Amino acid sequence: QGQLVESGGGTVEAGGSMKLSCMYSGTFSNYHMGWFRQAPGKEREFLAGISRTGAMTSYAGSVKGRFTISRDSAKNTISLAMSMLEPEDTAVYYCVADRLYLWTRTEYDTWGQGTQVTVSS
Repeated sequence: QGQLVESGGGTVEAGGSMKLSCMYSGTFSNYHMGWFRQAPGKEREFLAGISRTGAMTSYAGSVKGRFTISRDSAKNTISLAMSMLEPEDTAVYYCVADRLYLWTRTEYDTWGQGTQVTVSS
C-alpha cells in the first residue's frame, strides 16, 4: 500500500480558480481515487471520485460543474481543478485511494495528509 501526497493548496480570491494534485506511490492502476474536504466544525465531505481507468467520475452536488477530477497514469497523479471558488469552499482537502468505487463510506484504504485551501471574500 502506497502513500498519497497532495500539493497545490493556498489562498485564492472568491471567483478564482485553483488546481490540486495528489501523487500516489503505490500501484496506481489498482485504485480508484477521490477527493474529500473538511471545513472547521464540519464533517468530512466527499467531493469527487474517479475510477481506476478514468472512465467513470462522480461529483457531489455542491461542486458539480465547478470542480473536475482527472488522473494521469504516467505520473501516478490525480488532480482536482476548481473554478468559481466561494468562501464556503475553504477547507482542508484530502485525496484518497481505495479498491472500491463507493464514496458513501467514511473509511478508505489510504488518505493523504491534506492541503489547505482558503477562499477569501
